[in-house]
Amino acid sequence: MIGAVGLAGTPLQAAGADRPNVILVLADDLGAAELGCYGNTEHRTPNLDRMAEQGLRLDTFYATPLCTPTRVCLMTGQYGFRNGYLGMNNEAFKPAKDSPQYEIANHFTIGDLMKSAGYVTALAGKWQLPGKIPTLVHDCGFDEYRMWAYTHNLPDGVVHTGRHEGKNGTKTARFWHPCIVENGKYLPTRADDYGPDLFLDFILDFARRHKDERFFVYHTSVLTHTPWEPTPDPEHPSQRRPEGFKSNLEYLDHLMGRLRTGLETLGLADKTVVIFVGDNGTGGRGKGKVSEQGVRVPFIVWGPGVKPAKRASRALGDLTDMMPTLAELAGVQLPKDVVFDGKSLVPLMRGETVRHRDWIYSFLDDGRVLRSDRWLLEIPRGGRPPRFFDCGESRDGTGYRDVTSSTDAEVQAARQRFRAILAGMPEPKPRPKVAGG
Repeated sequence: MIGAVGLAGTPLQAAGADRPNVILVLADDLGAAELGCYGNTEHRTPNLDRMAEQGLRLDTFYATPLCTPTRVCLMTGQYGFRNGYLGMNNEAFKPAKDSPQYEIANHFTIGDLMKSAGYVTALAGKWQLPGKIPTLVHDCGFDEYRMWAYTHNLPDGVVHTGRHEGKNGTKTARFWHPCIVENGKYLPTRADDYGPDLFLDFILDFARRHKDERFFVYHTSVLTHTPWEPTPDPEHPSQRRPEGFKSNLEYLDHLMGRLRTGLETLGLADKTVVIFVGDNGTGGRGKGKVSEQGVRVPFIVWGPGVKPAKRASRALGDLTDMMPTLAELAGVQLPKDVVFDGKSLVPLMRGETVRHRDWIYSFLDDGRVLRSDRWLLEIPRGGRPPRFFDCGESRDGTGYRDVTSSTDAEVQAARQRFRAILAGMPEPKPRPKVAGG
């Protein structure tokens, strides 16, 4: 079922005069365990920690293990078995290029949702989804965008004049001297221009220009993906901090501080909800693994009306919850003729409940991860044997007991519940006659 049809078929009903602006930040390659508010003592993340202390942080929130299925899942509010994007690198687990599902603009997206609710909308950062030049981002419901552009995203006849990155220098740069396209036009940059700064500048300028309207910004951050290049030094503007993950994460945290300060300066801090989430586990420390380490990411929300019963919540959530959460914040109903897989987090954010969902789910290719409060099932890719864990009260991987072979009645009852949940979903299988499937 293609979402754009649903938009036309079921008009959204706007409501409420106190609807907030929303800025949704998707950090690249960032697992939950990297932030101070999740217990990390090596990295300094005071701005995100402060947002968590004053807002809501979920201990257990799932993305998918890789970029593309996460982004489509978040954009559509659907698991991969429904939107067609079960994987990323294996074409057998993605829609065929001649399929209507392949083009993201054919789906009902969060951009469509917020634009239809009367919001002005923008995207800033990484796109990495299908689409046609020059309208690819506009087609998904965003009025404006400033994106890191691959060569194939450049307008006809344009050659990137800045840096390239990667082992062979074949990929346009996203960090220093980056390749950027803004609203279909190439934006030349200088050697000392840093992409993450330019994206945040765009966001704050967009907020300034639309401060008297309701706005929605989807910031698909290029941090903290590799290459972990040197970053600007916030304490010494003319200098750079050394390369490495730590510097890149701490600069992302600095930008979240800049975002908050900018909203306060514009008089928008009490009118804007900021949601921060990761797209998969950290590179080299979970990314690509069909395991909890690969899918557990930070989830922090801060802003007006965010007054949970507990700031650090043990409620379970996953990326499909973004679509209904945004709908409730925007005061609209989702289309009735499109199936969505998530549940709004707004009651949890407002302190109306301390529970959210009984289980959460993730996937990559034919692999799956299913989690309840206590139990965890990891089904690896390629038909390898699944593993079942008793997590007890733990949420970060410590103390989990492998009970895969247990015949204990309690374990068997839990496994039966999980089998019933999975029976309600199509088993992920590769498209036939596709190389690698």
